Amino acid sequence: MSVVPVIDISALHDGDDEAKAAVAAELDLACREIGFFQIKNHGVPAEVIEAMYRTSDEFFSLPDADKRRVAQPSPDTVRGYSSVGEQAFSYSEDVQQPRDLHEKFDVGPVDFDAADPYFSKEHAGPHFLPNQWPQTPETMEQAWTTYFRVMNELSRKLMSAFALGLGLDPDFFAGTIDKDISMLRAINYPHMTTPPQPGQMRAGAHTDYGSLTIVRQEEAPGGLEVFTKDGDWIPVPVVPDALVVNIGDLMAQWTNDQWTSTRHRVRTPRPDAAGDTRRMSLVFFHQPNYDAMIECLPTCVADGDQPRYAPISSGDHLTSKFAKTIVLSS
Repeated sequence: MSVVPVIDISALHDGDDEAKAAVAAELDLACREIGFFQIKNHGVPAEVIEAMYRTSDEFFSLPDADKRRVAQPSPDTVRGYSSVGEQAFSYSEDVQQPRDLHEKFDVGPVDFDAADPYFSKEHAGPHFLPNQWPQTPETMEQAWTTYFRVMNELSRKLMSAFALGLGLDPDFFAGTIDKDISMLRAINYPHMTTPPQPGQMRAGAHTDYGSLTIVRQEEAPGGLEVFTKDGDWIPVPVVPDALVVNIGDLMAQWTNDQWTSTRHRVRTPRPDAAGDTRRMSLVFFHQPNYDAMIECLPTCVADGDQPRYAPISSGDHLTSKFAKTIVLSS
């Protein structure tokens, strides 16, 4: 594929088995060919997206000192605020480029029983640590919590469709994502007043780490690009009311690379870009349970072949990747 397909997933909400299977086949093709697709009729209410955007915009508009009060405390505790230049996505691939030109705010799971030892730091490590919420805006925690829940429900529908597309029972993944360690992030790409350094990106080229990622992007200069199997960088256009979805490394490993975890980046605005070049993206990183073992699916290895990857737990894989990208010292 030389374009990112747009797929109507309305059947996943209330369609019959035949309609769901047809959507699953479209998703399977997109994941094999390019690893990216856009979804329409996804069921996410417009007001939920608007509240997420509004509160994120208010937060990023605060003075730096206020944002720093909820700064990310350490590389393996991905909670709170990181400023421009404190992350480099290319580092996750051991590629050294100038630091990325964005700031971000992260939260982890919002619904779990803190009294259950499974979710404790002793057993779960950093994956269920408390979120940090700023005092301003006051409605940020509510808006983000609602958005997290809606994205998680959508992710579970997509994972069920993925199972169908891979010739598995639709509930195949259910036991691996019922205590997921997903993360929600807002990324602000500030207006650029000076040219970037050579090779510098708003977000350097990388693959995502987990099962799937859902992105709400906006129309603004310097956008998302995908690296195709033909060796070309192609833009991902903004489709009104659609969400961008891509699969991550763990889904590629689950499928023995039958599905593609595709490199992507957010480029800087072109030199002739006029007006305000600020843009913001809302990103939900869906990640299986920390103790879910990711190993080759039974439908993804032919007789006589061997899996390409050794089994790895979802939690260990995520921690190792995130720690590489964070640069907390300036």
